[in-house]
Parts: sequence; C-alpha cells; structure tokens
Amino acid sequence: MSTIDDELIAALQDDGRASYSALATRLGVPRGTVSERLKALTESGRVRIVAAADPAFLGETCSAHVSIAGRGELSEVIEHLRGRDDIPLVSAISGAQDLVVEVRAADQDALFDVLAWIRSFEQVARISTVLYNDILRGSFVSDYGGGGRIDAIDSELVELLRHDGRMSYRDLAARVRLSPTAVRARVRRMVDGRILRISAVVTHTARAGRTKVGVGLHLGADDQAVIDQLMGWPEAEFAALTIGAFDLIATLSSGVPGEVFARLDELKGLAGVAGMETWFHLQTLKEDYSRAI
Repeated sequence: MSTIDDELIAALQDDGRASYSALATRLGVPRGTVSERLKALTESGRVRIVAAADPAFLGETCSAHVSIAGRGELSEVIEHLRGRDDIPLVSAISGAQDLVVEVRAADQDALFDVLAWIRSFEQVARISTVLYNDILRGSFVSDYGGGGRIDAIDSELVELLRHDGRMSYRDLAARVRLSPTAVRARVRRMVDGRILRISAVVTHTARAGRTKVGVGLHLGADDQAVIDQLMGWPEAEFAALTIGAFDLIATLSSGVPGEVFARLDELKGLAGVAGMETWFHLQTLKEDYSRAI
C-alpha cells in the first residue's frame, strides 16, 4: 500500500464523503489518481466507507478496551463476540493476550454484565479491562452535543449509508422517494448536528499490507506533551485517555512499517512516558461501529 493510500485513508477517516476534488487538493495529486486509488481500495475490500450514528446519541456512554487471554481454541468465543452489537471491535493480537475487543454500553452496570458474559466462556482464561475516560482520536467516537432529532426518513438514510457511505445523493433520493436536494440537506443536518459520522474503516489482515500496533502508556507528570506529540502523528489511528492498567491507549497504523516503528521509538524517548507496552494487531475479526437507529 502506497503512502498516497495512507494519506487518502486519513482524509476519508476525517470525511468519508469528501469529493474527489477536495481529496485531490488535500493530497496534492491529480483528481484521477484519487479516483483510481479509492476505487482500488474499496473494490479490494481493504477499505469500507460507512456511516455510524454517534454512540452518545444511541445512549452508549460507557466504553472499554478489553484484552482476552484464552485457553485452547477460541473460534466459538470469537463468533459469539462478533455477534453482539455492543462489541463493535474484535481483533486477534500477539503477546500475552489473544484478543482485544471494544465494548460500548449504556452505563457501567451494563458494561459489567458484558464483562461477566465474556468471562463465562470456558475458553476464556482471564480478561483485563481498561475504561476509556476521554477518546482523543477515532473514526467513530462520540461528539454529540444533544438536542438532535431524526424521523423515519432520516433513519432510512442512515441505514443505507451504513452499508455504503458514499452512495450518491441521487441514489439515496430514489430509495427514500425525495429529491436529491432534500436528501443532501437531511444528511448534512445529521452530520453537522454530530448525530452521524461517515468515515473510512480499514480491514486489517495479513494481506492488507499494513502494520497496526496497539500501545499502552504509563504517563508521568508531563502527560500533555505526550498527548500533543501523539495527536500530531498521522499514524495515530486511535488514542484515548484511560482508567486502569494504562493511562493512555493508542493504535498506530501505516502501510510503511518503518514509520510505525519510528513512532514507537519516539514515544519511548518522551520524558512524559514512564512505561510502554505494545501488541501487534494480527487480524481484525470485526470492526463495525454502524448500528441501526
């Protein structure tokens, strides 16, 4: 995967419906190059452009990162994890743990119920849970300020965009029996009202040509300097301040492995980093933040 692909993915994670012209301007390449690379990424299945309702709008106010160490074959556990709407992410990782999942729940009581359910499997030896206190970066994090309203047509549009975030306004209009102008206005209202986010999801497999590393940081007194540095890196796909085993969890991803390893070395050298643990994401088994409203 080329550096242009990395830059294109980053731009689409910011705005999944950005026009070819806007993407070309941001990347400093011809419009035709953007069209060609985006077509290659989506048709290969390496990148999906999807819409997702804001978790807070859906009533999900509590999120956690859960590491799972198993005993024996975990395929059955994985299938059960993949089947739950409140577990949007399941990833196979290297190291002492076997899986990482993300849980989104209405409150801590609901979160506790999910954790108890995970521990109930005979194949689960132990779990380690870290609560997200403040998600600093991510494609589908909460940014909802309240006061939003949707109707049945809005819900239908969200359902269509969940499967194809770049479906044209003309095609959307035909499906909901409104004019393209009216549909555009509805989608923009939901996006501007932070009810809806349209972004790129990268499928991570051995054939994807990307290196993806999870990082758990123990921070010292100069934590803000670490945050500022991390947030300036295009390789930082996800970052959150946490409560539990780590003070901050991040995901670094790139089509150029050397870039990720260089960032890890930079993190180790920061005065505000008191300790660091890493794990490789071997394969994304589920990444689906889109939920029906």
